[in-house]
Amino acid sequence: MLPTPDTSHVPYQRVYEPAEDSFLLLDTLSSPSETAFLSSRFASPSPSSPFPAPLVLEVGPGSGVVIAFLTAHASTIFGTPHVLTTAIDVSPFACAATNLTVSKAVSENPSTSGFWTSAIQGDLISPFRPGSVEILVFNPPYVPTPDLPAPPPTGLQELKEKTTFEEDSHLLELTYAGGRDGMETTDRLIEALPGVLSQRGVAYILLCAQNKPEEVKGRIRAMGSEGKWKAETVGTSGKQAGWEKLQIVRVWR
Repeated sequence: MLPTPDTSHVPYQRVYEPAEDSFLLLDTLSSPSETAFLSSRFASPSPSSPFPAPLVLEVGPGSGVVIAFLTAHASTIFGTPHVLTTAIDVSPFACAATNLTVSKAVSENPSTSGFWTSAIQGDLISPFRPGSVEILVFNPPYVPTPDLPAPPPTGLQELKEKTTFEEDSHLLELTYAGGRDGMETTDRLIEALPGVLSQRGVAYILLCAQNKPEEVKGRIRAMGSEGKWKAETVGTSGKQAGWEKLQIVRVWR
């Protein structure tokens, strides 16, 4: 089992704490079936004919535990250490936590790590050029809620030493509140996949039972006019019933 990155430095009062969903992503992405899939897709066939280094993006990294895991264990997961990794989050506190989490994980695993760039503050995939992302990972705000919380106000768009309880609560709400069916943010991301993913690109998206995952996979397969998109469940949590049951859906073409 690959070691989980240390997140003891993360201010959990305002940044999402790693939980079952985070660890399901780690287990799924490091499973034999997914490492075989990713290696076959992104590892260079030989040193004399290297592939361009793939860009690995986590959307909404929170503590950074997932992207740190992927960066630190790149050789094992992708079949090559020659990967570029990055992350994007609306919260400056999550970006700062992620940068430190990844830096620590890379320093502890120098022989297997990819190349970490930095966490970017922004909304979903807005800063990325079309076709630029090879591997995208998204643990979204998936809990069904009456409304979607507003983006961080001006006072929370940059780091500051002290925050109020209300500000911390708003930042945490952004990490779990998914609006209608828990899918409002996830639907935006899915709609953007054909533009941001490269032709060999793949996305891993976490869903819960109340997100209606079978319907979601059906919509993904219907994207475009040629039926090229595939969507399959590649990881599930141990819970057998209830909305908490989680699954990881792989999306590719």
